Amino acid sequence: MSTHLKDKEEKIREILERLIQESAKGIPVVVEGKKDIEALRLLGVEGEMIPVKASGKSLLYAVSKLENSDKGEVILMLDFDRRGKELTAKLKRHLEGSPIATNTTFWGEIFGLIGKDVKNVEGLATYMETLRRKSERSSSLADAW
Repeated sequence: MSTHLKDKEEKIREILERLIQESAKGIPVVVEGKKDIEALRLLGVEGEMIPVKASGKSLLYAVSKLENSDKGEVILMLDFDRRGKELTAKLKRHLEGSPIATNTTFWGEIFGLIGKDVKNVEGLATYMETLRRKSERSSSLADAW
């Protein structure tokens, strides 16, 4: 694997580790659906996750539920495609006047690294596995030389 891809894998792992730590502190992670929750669980995120689309309710219902919770902060980790970006922006806008801080740092850092390689959060676990396999294969080839 090129050092570029290995560096990318390491940087994403560092971001995910910080996300795991923040989630473990009790900060809920807002995702789009159940598959996103499953993917983040595979990546080690064990804290509370709130799906905004899985319940079949409106976005305003999800915002109302968040506003009525005792949480002072939420981490927005929605998809990386156009719809995910729009949903992230809408959630931020709707929560702006509330006492809940919205954290999009993890989303932005991961998106900056993966670009168009991954469209949604549910694809993140598979992407990381692919990077790991490429890294192992590349290391084996380098050792053979």
